[in-house]
Amino acid sequence: MTITKAKVESALARVQLPDGKSILDHDLIRALSVDGTTVRFVIEAPNAQVAAQMAPLRDAAEQVVRALDGVETVTVALTAHGPAAKPAAPSLKIGGHPKPQDGPTKPAGVQRILAIGSGKGGVGKSTVSSNLAVALARAGRKVGLLDADIYGPSQPRMMGVNKRPASPDGKTIIPLQAHGVTLMSIGFMMEEGKAVVWRGPMLMGALQQMLGQVEWGELDVLLVDLPPGTGDVQLTLCTKSELSGAIVVSTPQDVALIDARKAIDMFNTLKTPVLGLIENMSMFVCPDCGSEHQIFGHGGVAAEAEKMGVPLLGSLPIDLETRLAGDAGTPVAVGDSPMAQAYARIAEGLIKGGMA
Repeated sequence: MTITKAKVESALARVQLPDGKSILDHDLIRALSVDGTTVRFVIEAPNAQVAAQMAPLRDAAEQVVRALDGVETVTVALTAHGPAAKPAAPSLKIGGHPKPQDGPTKPAGVQRILAIGSGKGGVGKSTVSSNLAVALARAGRKVGLLDADIYGPSQPRMMGVNKRPASPDGKTIIPLQAHGVTLMSIGFMMEEGKAVVWRGPMLMGALQQMLGQVEWGELDVLLVDLPPGTGDVQLTLCTKSELSGAIVVSTPQDVALIDARKAIDMFNTLKTPVLGLIENMSMFVCPDCGSEHQIFGHGGVAAEAEKMGVPLLGSLPIDLETRLAGDAGTPVAVGDSPMAQAYARIAEGLIKGGMA
C-alpha cells in the first residue's frame, strides 16, 4: 500500500494532547516527508520546558504512524523553540550581502527552475504563478513556488498560508506546503504590512538565501514569481542560478506589451531562453449575456509570440472567480471551473514540451 502524507497526517490527527486537541491542531508537526516505506517528521514544542514533557507524545505519534500499512521505518525528532527565539522564528536573518559563489547553481533535488516575469506590474503575473503551480501539481508534477517579489510578496495570501517556516538550526529553512505545492516567500519572514526597504545587495542576498538555504526536496520544477521590471532580483536569478527558462506574462494592451518586450530583451541579454508567453486579461465574458469584450485589446501577445518564434502558452480572460479565489487563499486552479481547465491546459502544454 502506498504511503502518502495525507495518510500520515490522518494518523497523527488521532494523537491528542490533554486539552483534547490533536497534535496537528496545535501545529506541532514540521518537515513531514514520506520516502517509500520511510516516514520522517519533527515535533516542535513551543519551548524547552514543554519539550521535556513531550516524550510520551512523541512515542504515541511514532506508534500510530508505524501502525500504518506499508510503513517500515519511522523517524521522529523532538525539538523546541526557546521563548526568545520564537518571535524571530528562527534566529535567521533574511537579507544582507550575498555570499560569493563559483558560478550558477541549482538547489539539490530540483530538476528545473522556471522564472515567471513581466515587464510591468498589474498584469496578473503572481496570479498566473500560483495557479500554474497548482495546475502542475494536479497534473502529477512535484512543484515548488518561490515568491521572489521582495517588495510586494502576494503568494502568502493567494496560496492561503500565513505561517513562519521552521528552521531547526538557524541556517536551513523548511518550506511550507499548500495545495500540493512546496512554498517559500519573503512574506513569511517579514511582519505583515511592514515595508521592505532594502538596497540591491540585500535583495540579492535574500534571493540567494531563499534558493540555497531552503530545503526544497525533490522537485520536478521550481517556479519563481519575479517582481515586475528588469532589476536586481532578475539579474541575480539569471546570473547566479541554473535557469531552465522564463515565461513572460502580459496583457494585450500596447502599454503592457512595450514593457513585456523589455523583459523579453532582458532575458535574451542574460542568455535565459524565453519558453513562451501568456496573455492574461485577454477578454471579458459578460456573465449575463455571454458577450465578449476586449477591454485591453486582443491578440497583441499572440502576435509578439509569433514574431519571436516562441509558443503562446495560453490566453486567460478576466475572471471574477479567479480574483475571489486568490483573495480567499484557494487558487482557482484547485477546482474544475473553466478557468481551472484553462490553467490545466497550460500546465499540460509545459509538461508535453518538456518544460516542466
